Amino acid sequence: MTAHDPETKSEMKKELDATLQTRKELGPEYESELVDGFLDKVDRKIDTTIDRHVRRHLAEQQMAAARGARPRPADTGPGSFGERFGFAAISLVLAIPLSAIGVVNAGLAGLLVTWAGIVGVNALNSAGVFPWPQHRKSHDER
Repeated sequence: MTAHDPETKSEMKKELDATLQTRKELGPEYESELVDGFLDKVDRKIDTTIDRHVRRHLAEQQMAAARGARPRPADTGPGSFGERFGFAAISLVLAIPLSAIGVVNAGLAGLLVTWAGIVGVNALNSAGVFPWPQHRKSHDER
């Protein structure tokens, strides 16, 4: 079950719809608690997905090691799985307070803009657009 899985999207859409409906019923004074609850559910879903991906990656590495294959050089250098995972994990930890700030200042639009920025930064990082892995690599070669 990945983020692109229709079942996951449907489940998260239902959660968001329920949160928004509850906000309409309870009023804006409970908005921060409702947003925190929704973000906790999103955070748990992300943690579950990341955990599943990490376990799958580790199992693949163990299978490759059992077959006597050498680890790929890309797994140990800049832009490796661990580096990308660390960047994603840090951005998700920072997403919680940023989401709260966005919601408090601009409501749902602020939340959407915040998450668009988080997704954009992670997409650019995974695409290798940011210069710091290349900079560190050229610095290490000196």
